[in-house]
Amino acid sequence: MSIKNLLNSRFQTAMQQLEIPSECSPLLNQSNKPEFGDYQANGAMGAAKKLKTNPRELAQKILEQVDLEGIASKTEIAGPGFINITICNDFLANALTEPANQPTSNPQTVVIDYSGPNLAKEMHVGHLRSTIIGDAIARILEYQGQKVIRQNHMGDWGTQFGMLIGELELQLSQGEQAELALGDLEIFYQQSKKHFDADPAFADKARANVVKLQSGDKDCLKLWEQFISVSIAHNTEIYKQLNVGLKSEHIKPESAYNKDLSAIVEDLSDQQLAIESDGAKVVFLEELADKNGDPSPMIVQKSGGGFLYATTDLAAIRYRASQLKADRILYFIDARQSLHMKQVFVTGKNAGYVGDAISLEHHAFGTMMGKDGKPFKTRTGGTVKLADLLKEAMERAEKLVRQKNNDLDDQEIKEIARKVGIGAVKYADLCKTRTNDYIFDWDSMLSFEGNTAPYLQYAYTRIYSIFRKADIYLDEFTAKIIISQQQEKQLALKLMQFNDVVEQVAAECYPHTLCNYLYELSSLFMSFYEHCPILKSDVPPETAKSRLQLSVSSAAILKQGLDLLGIEVMEKM
Repeated sequence: MSIKNLLNSRFQTAMQQLEIPSECSPLLNQSNKPEFGDYQANGAMGAAKKLKTNPRELAQKILEQVDLEGIASKTEIAGPGFINITICNDFLANALTEPANQPTSNPQTVVIDYSGPNLAKEMHVGHLRSTIIGDAIARILEYQGQKVIRQNHMGDWGTQFGMLIGELELQLSQGEQAELALGDLEIFYQQSKKHFDADPAFADKARANVVKLQSGDKDCLKLWEQFISVSIAHNTEIYKQLNVGLKSEHIKPESAYNKDLSAIVEDLSDQQLAIESDGAKVVFLEELADKNGDPSPMIVQKSGGGFLYATTDLAAIRYRASQLKADRILYFIDARQSLHMKQVFVTGKNAGYVGDAISLEHHAFGTMMGKDGKPFKTRTGGTVKLADLLKEAMERAEKLVRQKNNDLDDQEIKEIARKVGIGAVKYADLCKTRTNDYIFDWDSMLSFEGNTAPYLQYAYTRIYSIFRKADIYLDEFTAKIIISQQQEKQLALKLMQFNDVVEQVAAECYPHTLCNYLYELSSLFMSFYEHCPILKSDVPPETAKSRLQLSVSSAAILKQGLDLLGIEVMEKM
């Protein structure tokens, strides 16, 4: 149940009965201060302005009309027309017994484009944000009951692969095995680039390989497939470590759209959306004109006949709209691609590839920065491999876990370290406002204090330890909730906000909202645990059972919330 949605519905009904214009919202929000009630309805001021009447008098009429019996224990009008609502403790206690998740009755088909690494190289830190933000949103939408279709638009085509095929061919001719030659993709790429820059004959062969590849040459395709297979296997291992839901069936790479590209350009030309300019085919977008009024150019075919990312993205967007029947198409791509995505969206709409009812959304994100304020690099200035970053995270976490707990065996410590280390990296990113750059800092992200994954994971284990101490199995415990203390009520109110937060994140795609909620929930639980004894001998049995049930609900929401972020919990820590 969502108390906010229930109150909103009741106030909307009351305002309709008073013939207040439908565009006037109740403006329901949770109160920031308990002395002003638990919720506030602030819509009377806006409605009064529209009706040219006194806001306090209108608020009084709304309050007399609205049915809050059994829901509110107290209502009052404050200030110029705020309506303060105090929720009844019994109603709140009963609401907590209802299932947290109530899947939508009208699911949408949501296509999510995320991760999309370049298969020419190993995954690096630049792929982290797209991968984990996109995956969190996919999990949240699935939790809501939406039909989610993941799309991993991997870069597996283009001129660089002619170079890589040439290098692989060269090493195989020297007796090297493909698996060994491709053991380190980054080194392999650097070797091929060195050959390309230093050897004109190799460069010519690389360019010829591109033509052969595009024309379907069997030998060239075989080498390309070998390279792609090794690269995908590497990515799959990274996804497994990161605990993200991308599988092989979600891969829809650039090469999958090759056969559509000529048709796309031809269609754009037939519709007079693409015109020839200096031998190239260009779409000039008046909708994205600069301050001088010059339209924004988007090249869809180069003068030499080659296609670009824009062409492939248009083919992909057409496929997602027409074949996957998307209601929403979400892209989690670097903010630096904002203009490109706007161009693709406008062109896709203008060409009729995407209907007006389909929502096209580019959810941009900032850059991971080092402590020096520059994009995160190795100490030598090189690109940080994602595999190396995750390995270091687990190693650092293991040291911390060994310091905190000597009672666990080696296998337990390594498993906890894996969850803590990976969780810390993911949460440090997800808890920051998506559109902002952020500083990557090992010390802060692995801290057991503050808004971090280790703090939240520890909060869960602490709840679990209460039940272990009481010799009660947490997942099987049920009891009636009795709310009498302020800390109990504040915790219960926060628990009831979970679905509201999920709904907000699903709509806006800002995972940090859920992170902040989980941190606030954990902090409120710690306050509740401190002020409301559970296992002490002088606590009445009914009270103890009630507080244990509140603990069960807190653990369930905390675990569920972290799972939606792709972060694992543990019973011991």
